[in-house]
Amino acid sequence: MAKVKDKRREKISVATEIDRLEDRRARCQDNLDRAEYRSRKEKLSEKERQELDDEMAIMSERVEKLDKELQMLRGENRRNMLLSVALLAVSTLFYYVFIYSEE
Repeated sequence: MAKVKDKRREKISVATEIDRLEDRRARCQDNLDRAEYRSRKEKLSEKERQELDDEMAIMSERVEKLDKELQMLRGENRRNMLLSVALLAVSTLFYYVFIYSEE
């Protein structure tokens, strides 16, 4: 099953993957904010508070993991953009050399 997901992700653009991860991160952050609000406002038993703290720790780890993955994808997106600009510059140079040098 992991291989199927990897093959599907290979066909997705970097920008689409960034958008998807940003959405997931926003949802995790919203859940974390709700849990923090609940821990401050509600009177919870010691067991409930511990469970909520554990849940908040898990959500914080997920947010950090998504941040790292987003940082990696943004770096890849930057490299792709630089490659595109370089190819455009080389194409423009060849166009100028071969078209305008004949005149």
